[in-house]
Amino acid sequence: MADDSELLNQIRRGDRAAQDAFRQLLDRHGRYLFGVAHSLTGGNASDAEDLVQETLMGALTGHFRGESSVRTWLVRILVNRAAMLRRSRSRRPETALDEKTAGDASTADRMPGAVESKLDLTTMLAQLSPEHRQVIVLRELEGLSYEEIAAALHVPRGTVESRLHRAREELRKRFKGYL
Repeated sequence: MADDSELLNQIRRGDRAAQDAFRQLLDRHGRYLFGVAHSLTGGNASDAEDLVQETLMGALTGHFRGESSVRTWLVRILVNRAAMLRRSRSRRPETALDEKTAGDASTADRMPGAVESKLDLTTMLAQLSPEHRQVIVLRELEGLSYEEIAAALHVPRGTVESRLHRAREELRKRFKGYL
């Protein structure tokens, strides 16, 4: 079984095994990347799918230097693409989160607990700055190490630690009585 960097080389060579190599890479990392993208986009599945596609296209045109794992490299590409999406959207007015998630009380009463919890998490993450959301998603939801987060975000480990501390504090203050 080929490792990830070998799969990338097969894809770049474009030989007959390239399509199979791409499928294997997607099978290994696609769901994970979608989960990260979904969290970074505030729960927007369509945007998350687009980000994963753009990430994979970026991986095909980029150069993996082997300084981190392929997964960390892919997350770095994804985070960069998410930032570009966020910047392009910041130029247009957004609909308030409350308007997107608001429903009548009867709809909320019928939602299963898991769906309510997911909406709560999405709402909480949306309240954070993009930098704080990134570190919370990568550390708490995806379980990346500080070093992997630092590599993915192109920042020093100390910056990751301080952002994570501030993000946690912000969540504690904003949602003090939640639990």
